[in-house]
Amino acid sequence: MTKTNKPLLHRKNIGLTEHPPVKIIQFGEGNFLRAFVGYAFQELNKKATFNGGIAVVQPIDKGLVEMLNNQDGLYTLFMKGVKKGEEIQEVELIENIVKGVNPYLNFEEYLSLAKEESLEFIISNTTEAGIAYVSTDSPNMKPPSSFPAKLTVLLYERFKHFKGATNKGVTIIPCELINYNAKTLKEIILKYVSDWKLENGFKTWLLESNTFHNTLVDRIVPGYPKDEIELYNAKLDYKDNLIVAAEVFLLWVIEGGNTLKEKLPFDKTKLDVKIVNDMQPYRTRKVRILNGAHTAMVPFSLLYGNKTVKQSVDNSFTGAFINTAVFNEIIDTLDMDKSELNSFADEVFDRFRNPFISHNLSSIALNSISKFKVRVLPSLLEYVNIHNKVPTNLTFAFACLIRFYKGMWQGNTLPVQDSEAIVLKFSEIWKSNDYFLVAESVLSIEDYWGEDLTHVENLTEAIAFALKEIETNGIEKGFANYSQQF
Repeated sequence: MTKTNKPLLHRKNIGLTEHPPVKIIQFGEGNFLRAFVGYAFQELNKKATFNGGIAVVQPIDKGLVEMLNNQDGLYTLFMKGVKKGEEIQEVELIENIVKGVNPYLNFEEYLSLAKEESLEFIISNTTEAGIAYVSTDSPNMKPPSSFPAKLTVLLYERFKHFKGATNKGVTIIPCELINYNAKTLKEIILKYVSDWKLENGFKTWLLESNTFHNTLVDRIVPGYPKDEIELYNAKLDYKDNLIVAAEVFLLWVIEGGNTLKEKLPFDKTKLDVKIVNDMQPYRTRKVRILNGAHTAMVPFSLLYGNKTVKQSVDNSFTGAFINTAVFNEIIDTLDMDKSELNSFADEVFDRFRNPFISHNLSSIALNSISKFKVRVLPSLLEYVNIHNKVPTNLTFAFACLIRFYKGMWQGNTLPVQDSEAIVLKFSEIWKSNDYFLVAESVLSIEDYWGEDLTHVENLTEAIAFALKEIETNGIEKGFANYSQQF
């Protein structure tokens, strides 16, 4: 069948006439959730007779829900990687999404999800910036702007519809990469309950009939393989506009006990889903090493001229830079067994070098400021605490981040993707030609970093020096000069 006459992926076109009842509401329709949560629940359906359908909610006003609905919620997942020296390639048609809902276009349809009899789980991944309190959100907005406010409205609607029935609570499993993601989400929801003066009965139902579970997710998902799309399309008998590529590796750590294990019988699947009492050791290791390396490399490597993660680690200069940042600086700050950490980091670099995955740096540049705060800054500050000096590579990576947010580099537009407020703030700061003033201005913004970083000894000076070197001599020569001073 040639490319031109392939039918669009649609249930009728491939003979799928039924779908499971809605058990899961999923906030987010992006590549990661579709390659991770969609796949995980499909495995439950196949191996554990879970029989769970997903209703996907578009959490921001621009997204993919319309495209998803045009394909009846169907999409193809390509998983490729190397496991114990063996090349693995798998293709899976994900078919458990029942419908997609855009609350910005149809708020009533969104509220109707609260009335689903079969609903048991709420899953989300709205990026690190998504679990946030917005004081201007109100219950009368259609919809409120923040994800926690949207969820509060939905839960309140469910409480009212089922008249506070204790068996109609839900299991809430956020996948955003912030520490204590469920605890934070719960606290924000309770603040909205207070702000909006919702009745005590709802608060009681919220606390006693619903459960919140902290999580850790780990899978590299490059997403839509635009540079190789013809190769992917050639393997399909239908046209799919939502192809998503991911590595084979998958880890999902969820805090919970036996009740959650019974609700989510992942032990009947091949997936590495761990339901544990405490996920903190897994989280710290993964966020600091894998995500920390990702976030540290993006601006640095893009400014150098790389386009993918694999290019970044394979290149002799950028690869050595990232390797040193991980093995000499990040691991040095972790109070865990060093041999285990080194082994985990070796596995991470193997995943970065996956020959089947083209992971564009630009695709992981979204919200780099909040990501740096969570993923890299703790390692940088702990290194200073231990050694009484700034870490050479992580600090230079920080300077690259600041330079990246200037938006232009050698006549080209950089793929800066962040809130309008942050982008405008950097535009204002970069009007100055004084590198020390730029460094001082950025580091002093407590809203970005959780503290005033100008108080960290020598950090402002190091960043300013690095910025000057980057601008004057470029990344490679600039780093050589910088590393002689710091």
